[in-house]
Amino acid sequence: MKRVLLTLLLLLPLAVQSKTLTDSLQRQVKVPDNPQRIVIGESRMIYTLALVEDGNPAKRVVGWPADLRNLDKQTWDRYVKAFPEIGKITQIGNSNFSQLNAEKIIALQPDLVILPVYARTPPNSSQFMLQLQAANIPVLFLDFRVNPLANTVTSLRTLGAALNDEAKTERFIAFYQQHMQRIRDRLANWHGTRPKVMLQLHLGKKAECCTTVAHGNLADLIAFAGGDNIAAGRFPAVFGQLNPEAVIAANPDIYIATGSSGPEEASALQLGPLVNAEQAKATFLRALALDTTVSA
Repeated sequence: MKRVLLTLLLLLPLAVQSKTLTDSLQRQVKVPDNPQRIVIGESRMIYTLALVEDGNPAKRVVGWPADLRNLDKQTWDRYVKAFPEIGKITQIGNSNFSQLNAEKIIALQPDLVILPVYARTPPNSSQFMLQLQAANIPVLFLDFRVNPLANTVTSLRTLGAALNDEAKTERFIAFYQQHMQRIRDRLANWHGTRPKVMLQLHLGKKAECCTTVAHGNLADLIAFAGGDNIAAGRFPAVFGQLNPEAVIAANPDIYIATGSSGPEEASALQLGPLVNAEQAKATFLRALALDTTVSA
């Protein structure tokens, strides 16, 4: 009888262990322990996966959109050179979250799907989410860009717990919090006027001036660092446009531009691992001059 019982137990499928995690939308999500097949809603999430995973940060990823390759080709090329298998990951969209297709994701048989918090709103009522739920595929929403001050640490902890690497995650969180506290301490006794800051996104990428952030995203970091964002309150969305007249009238003390173009893009601001300081400065001045000419 014991031999029969042992045989039956060996034939039973092993129960998949799971854990319940809270994502950035305060959803309670049951995820499998140590998932091995992950789909992510943007390939640029590799920046964050690298803080949690050892070796190839995309080693568990079986599907993602092409945003990293399209928007940050320098980083894409370096990762593919270091880990050629990254170039073989199935693409499930281009650069737009609306292109994510539930059928394509389900066909990849993922253990877990991780999406940016702004990918779907509200998440539980969309057809996309209903299809994944019907296929018993858990979905975590994480936020590193919409409300970074509130959600960066909690999102990192959720990701580290999901991938069973809390120790490495906590080491980076300690590093992050140490530097954030240093900024708090330096500003604690400052009671003077805050410098007015103009932030322009993707300098040289668009013909019109000036794409910027009113709240959330980098706007929160400007405020945290003691700056007075001239776009604050100008429009209800996170991202929007300021016309050149509004910028001139605000008379900012500090101008900040972002970019991710590589050495092959002469008209845009070049920044990144393949760009040296001289190239960055030269293309900044050139892109700024072109932007001013177009705006005028």
